Amino acid sequence: MSGSPWVNPITAASRTVPDMIAFPFRGTRQQVITGKSIFLRHPDIADHTEWAALREESQAFLRPWEPTWPDDDLSRAAFRGRIRRYNQEITAGTGFPFFICSGQNGAILGGITLGNVRRGVSQCGQIGYWMGERYGGKGVMSEAVGLLCDHSFRAIGLHRLEAACIPDNTRSIRILEKAGFAREGYLRSYLKINGAWRDHVLYARINPLHEHMGLKAKQGEAV
Repeated sequence: MSGSPWVNPITAASRTVPDMIAFPFRGTRQQVITGKSIFLRHPDIADHTEWAALREESQAFLRPWEPTWPDDDLSRAAFRGRIRRYNQEITAGTGFPFFICSGQNGAILGGITLGNVRRGVSQCGQIGYWMGERYGGKGVMSEAVGLLCDHSFRAIGLHRLEAACIPDNTRSIRILEKAGFAREGYLRSYLKINGAWRDHVLYARINPLHEHMGLKAKQGEAV
């Protein structure tokens, strides 16, 4: 989780459900989730140039918090592979990647993902995110996490969301705690980040309708 990446808000159970538009998208369904100043949408191959430029200019900001970047990480071929994997995950219902975009001009500001979605008795997923350096510190990621949490709980019907971050990534910890995530544990040597195995702090958020209202939703049921 970087200065906002891999990690990983929902502020109240009564929060208004964000607007969502769905339309055909390369064999899956594109989703646009709109907030006050941003919207979330699935990545597309046409985004490569803008995405690569933002990641390149933010390298020093992002690399300390992310897995080591392959030499070809910003290439079009590598991005095409990302899009292929994203579409497979969306179709399977195991992952939902989004770009965070400006509500004013549609510019890509960063990315956020709901991944490792488990159904059955778990009904759980993990949140991860990253932000372009010049857009940090403006409340954008807090809004994005809030939108994705709402979507995960209300539209996808998950019971629990998790996020893991490096202990000294104070910016991401503030975002998670502001969003209502609670610290649950300490994961020793959990992920190999920037070439080294790093400890992580585990945070989690329970669907507020399940936690505070005692609803007994059926497996996979949206609330």
